[in-house]
Amino acid sequence: MSKPVLLVVDYSVQVLQTVTKYLVDEYGDRFQVNQADSSQAALEKLKILKIQDQELALILVNEQMPEIPGVELLEHSIDIFPDAKKVLVTGSGGMQPVNTAKVDYYLPEIGDSPKEDLYPALNDLLEMWQEALMPSVEGIRLIGNRWSPKLYKIRDFLARNWVTYQWINIDSKEARCLIKWFFPQEDNLTNPLVLFPDGSKLVDPTMEEIAEKIGLQMRAEKPFYDLIVVGAGPSGLAAAIYGGSEGLRTVLIEREALGGQAGTAPQIDNYLGFPVGLSGDDLTRRAVAQAKKFDVEILIPQEVKSIRVDGLYRFVTLGDGTELGAYSVLVATGVAYRKLNVPSIDQLTGAGVYYGVGKKPATCSDEDIFLIGAGNSAGEAALYFSERARSVNIVVRSNTLDDKMSQYLIDLINATENIKVWFNTTVIEAKGTERLEALTLDNRLSGERITLDADMLFILIGSTPRSDCLSKLLGQSSQGFVLSGTDTINNEDKENRIWQEDRDPFHLESNIPGIFVAGDIREGSIKRVASAVGEGSVAVQLIQQYLKLV
Repeated sequence: MSKPVLLVVDYSVQVLQTVTKYLVDEYGDRFQVNQADSSQAALEKLKILKIQDQELALILVNEQMPEIPGVELLEHSIDIFPDAKKVLVTGSGGMQPVNTAKVDYYLPEIGDSPKEDLYPALNDLLEMWQEALMPSVEGIRLIGNRWSPKLYKIRDFLARNWVTYQWINIDSKEARCLIKWFFPQEDNLTNPLVLFPDGSKLVDPTMEEIAEKIGLQMRAEKPFYDLIVVGAGPSGLAAAIYGGSEGLRTVLIEREALGGQAGTAPQIDNYLGFPVGLSGDDLTRRAVAQAKKFDVEILIPQEVKSIRVDGLYRFVTLGDGTELGAYSVLVATGVAYRKLNVPSIDQLTGAGVYYGVGKKPATCSDEDIFLIGAGNSAGEAALYFSERARSVNIVVRSNTLDDKMSQYLIDLINATENIKVWFNTTVIEAKGTERLEALTLDNRLSGERITLDADMLFILIGSTPRSDCLSKLLGQSSQGFVLSGTDTINNEDKENRIWQEDRDPFHLESNIPGIFVAGDIREGSIKRVASAVGEGSVAVQLIQQYLKLV
């Protein structure tokens, strides 16, 4: 198989030759470098590569191309190679206000020092491109019905933990052959079947069985730590990184998948330091790599069932019954999406109806997608699905998106032809037998009801705190969010206060000394990725101050 292609497009012959030489010198052993001196020639080159079934890894284009400007050329390239990384050489460093070309990196200029000006950015992009490749044959094979709730959970678990797999539809010829050879005794074909590269197999497995098979760490190496972090969303990952970097013996415990809700975000465009945005998956990968760099242990999938206190020590009990001790604990369990109170929705959950988006579902081409929610998560998901789906419908109860969604997302949604927002509307019924087939919408103002074809519905409404492991140990608001700092001092009468120490609590400290809280689970937190990261890092500094007291 031929090597993937890097395509350089520039009207200057001198620049074209220079950049091509740079790329050949650095990447020639892994990639073939092509060039084009006009936008039209580049389009022809892209079409030829597609016809020849070759892979385009990256296209680097001068913004000032005549005939077809660089941005427009990159927009055209999306139709031919949607997954290729796109670099725009701006010359002046300017950026488009709306990134319709999905540019991955803006390069002000290409100087005489490619090791400083060019290679670092391209290395990062090419690494992400390669990691996103899914082998067609090698790796884990999943056999099952696309609309099986059990299969969806397995696929989402593997994808969010960066394990490559191949899904094979239960009705395909290939599936019948594999079942005949590897699962001859299996007659209940509604259960997911999992075939591993070494020939071993599992029928209707639990996440723990799969995790053990693929080598995820579920058991701690030590019985006692300086810091136990519960939850691996942005705040938990940030705390683990800072804890490890400060020399604290740190273990991070996550019950589902690294990254939390933010890890499923198709695109985060307002995160500091990433002007062209990054996906939640990319952010999570970088954070996990940093945590491992500082020797943080990561247990997954492992659930914390309860937390208890014994003098100066804090203990967590895990789902397998084992107990870990520490001087301090950070609770960063985050939130879950609120359930939609429509009975017919429950029957189809996992079979076309989903809470949250999961990790970039690829099977939505030419389908009708619905999302319920008016926050950034819904906006980011709608824009992602719009690239492949026939239609994307955002259903919101209010008459505006301005209250909860960032303006840049609203602008992009308004500029996208196949996205429609249904204001003042609720979903009152889901129709379908084995899978979702249609939704009935109700306009709360006019009373009009309409039933529309629907292939998938993603519910992203509000948040319910994941506080089930806390019991009544930590003080909570009426909604279940954990109180911290001055919120734990709720009465001048010390006997009736939930904070019982002589000293004042630290800012992110719960009513139990040494147990801190950060991120979406905390009462009063700002539900943004950057805020969660900030709280996680600040919590470690406060924990260090606490440790000096004990």
